[in-house]
Amino acid sequence: MTEFKLSASLRGHDDDVRSVAFPSPSTVVSASRDFTVRLWQLQSPSPPTFDCTIKVHGTEFINSLAIVPPSDAYPEGLIVSGGKDQIINVLRPSQKLGESAEALMLGHASNVCALDASSDGTLIISGSWDTDARVWRVGKWDDSTVLEGHTASVWAVLAYDESTIITGCADTQIRIYHPSGKLVRTLKTPDVVRALCRLPSNHPSGAQFASAGNDAVIRLWTLDGRQVQELHGHENFIYSLAVLADGQLASSSEDRTVRIWKGNECVQTITHPAISVWSVAACAENGDIVTGASDRIVRVFTCAEERYADTAAIEQFNDDVKSSSIPQQALPSINKEQLPGPEFLTQKSGTKEGQVQMIAELNGNIAAYQWSTAANQWANVGTVVDQAGSSGRKVSYGGKEYDYVFDVDVEEGKPPLKLPYNASQNPYEVARKFCEDNKLPITYLDQVTNFIVQNSQGATLGQSAPQGTDSWGTGSRYRPGDASEVSQTPSKPQILPQEEYLGITSANHQVIFKKLQEFNQKLVDEGHKDLSFNPEDIRQLQATVTAIEKGDEKNIDAEGVDLIVKAATEWPADKRLPALDLLRLLFTFSVPVTYLTLQQSILQLLADSGVFENTSPTNNTMMAIRSLGNLFNTEEGRAVATDEFDKLHKFVSPFLTSNNRNLIIAVTTLYINYAVLLAANSNADRALTLLDDLSKILNVATDSEAVYRGLVATGTLLSLGAEYCEAGRDVFQLGTAITNAAEKVKEPRVKNVVAEIRKMLQA
Repeated sequence: MTEFKLSASLRGHDDDVRSVAFPSPSTVVSASRDFTVRLWQLQSPSPPTFDCTIKVHGTEFINSLAIVPPSDAYPEGLIVSGGKDQIINVLRPSQKLGESAEALMLGHASNVCALDASSDGTLIISGSWDTDARVWRVGKWDDSTVLEGHTASVWAVLAYDESTIITGCADTQIRIYHPSGKLVRTLKTPDVVRALCRLPSNHPSGAQFASAGNDAVIRLWTLDGRQVQELHGHENFIYSLAVLADGQLASSSEDRTVRIWKGNECVQTITHPAISVWSVAACAENGDIVTGASDRIVRVFTCAEERYADTAAIEQFNDDVKSSSIPQQALPSINKEQLPGPEFLTQKSGTKEGQVQMIAELNGNIAAYQWSTAANQWANVGTVVDQAGSSGRKVSYGGKEYDYVFDVDVEEGKPPLKLPYNASQNPYEVARKFCEDNKLPITYLDQVTNFIVQNSQGATLGQSAPQGTDSWGTGSRYRPGDASEVSQTPSKPQILPQEEYLGITSANHQVIFKKLQEFNQKLVDEGHKDLSFNPEDIRQLQATVTAIEKGDEKNIDAEGVDLIVKAATEWPADKRLPALDLLRLLFTFSVPVTYLTLQQSILQLLADSGVFENTSPTNNTMMAIRSLGNLFNTEEGRAVATDEFDKLHKFVSPFLTSNNRNLIIAVTTLYINYAVLLAANSNADRALTLLDDLSKILNVATDSEAVYRGLVATGTLLSLGAEYCEAGRDVFQLGTAITNAAEKVKEPRVKNVVAEIRKMLQA
């Protein structure tokens, strides 16, 4: 069998890509939690490149898509999307953003999480958290037929044919209906159903459709209700199913993979550098597939060699998978002492496609390797990491470590449910899974999300546990539906001002070093002996990187620091990123900071290297600004930041309106640190300069984390006194800026910090 390989990576979304469609070889459609639907059109075929236009920009998460095929009435077909705003948007592909939709279908009372359209273009089926599925007739937009009987969220819908509709529900049942609304049959399943798809008529199992969900099993069914087969291989929730042009099945999962199934056998596993692969869709004409994932990237994969991405893009994808971090909390309990070492990889083969084996590497890390049957080898698919907590202390629950474990009282007289949470997780997704796992009404979702955010407020910014919560993460209790519990003062601590400096210090040191070695070898191969490192240099670098990794400052040798600086400032721009990443880590230590700033004049070297110019690769600039943010980790670094404010401000100010997520987060992190510094050592001119900049950032930033950090920096500066609030309100128009920010990001944490800032401005 020819394996799927990367064909194209489509970048543009600012948040999770929750749904994808592949209506033709030249067209991909994607929907995201960034409130947009995007249409991607092929620009060149080999290697494939796509350009995108935004077709919908809503006010809430968009979670579902369907494509209505072309008809006499709609020769282009239709794009249908739905999400948290409860509105189903119908538009023609040629419509421009801002033009009136073909239709806005109203009827659901909660998030529209599932959509499908019949192959004859006459029906649209929707499913929602409101426990309803609905049948809509194309062209007759004002009315719908409710498919009654569901007792929980309808996660999946399938327009099987003109007389058969199938739904999958969180109540663990599959239901088969006639479009008139008549219930034909109910099938009981062991767990929540999240995905459905129609199988080809000649499927070898004799099955007619497939289902999948929380138990990680794909089940094949006949329409008369017989389960004829189970497909095992995934290790977590399965979110999406798609049938390929040749009859094979594709599935996507919370286990980071898309799997390809032939008959009852998994024949290929495509691991993504993301936590969740939310959606997979197939192109009926050419057999390619497209995926949408939590890393905000849409990816196309193909078996056709002429449509492969270029070698560099494929290598980058593979490297991204290898260097991705796998949270230990997402895995079964691991006993590091019992794991095999690297020798296992050459001594033993896998027993099945996609099998994962944890390896204790020589550097002390735990790496995950996945067996590829086609390649007959183990492939590195990431490194297992702890999710760093905010308070430095963890609480154990279920054999794992968490920053917080909250009590949730659901029923009087019964023990509370436990809600574990790490500060690095998305509160919304944690709340969603908690509600689903415990079969709680979806109406609890927003309340549970708010509770998590308010009781871990600021933890994602490195603060200790807030006032009003147990510092061990076990003291807060929530009763769903009790609004007064959410609004009580202890569960809504004051966020402002920020009092602790933030660092961007997490790293996979050996992966960074390996990439630097690869680039060095390319310099050697290209004959750049004046720039490349010799074997002794590499040994010195290895010792320095190991010392950085261990936090062993006394063994961070000046020679190794010099080599890092040389690679970060003198190597070709496309090869500097690993060295800049190491420089970021050096900036967290006192002695290297003193050496770098006094003897090396590193700030001037960085500027002279062009890293703060618009022509610099964005990732290089981002990493350099992360380094500046890390200066605040030590007293020596804070002295440098104070002395060099004007220079650092000049470096950063050209990037205030960047639309690159990682870059603007680096900038807002730096501004938070300066705000904390100025709170201790007030300087009016500098504070006002930063407030002016932050107003510009908040007016244009759309990423939720960047907006939140920008708001925290703003509020911390306003806390300096009434004159700063007056200037912010009257000179820098901060009232307008924070309103713009609040309208773009609807998260509870943003709402809370905006409320505090408005109170300051109105005082």
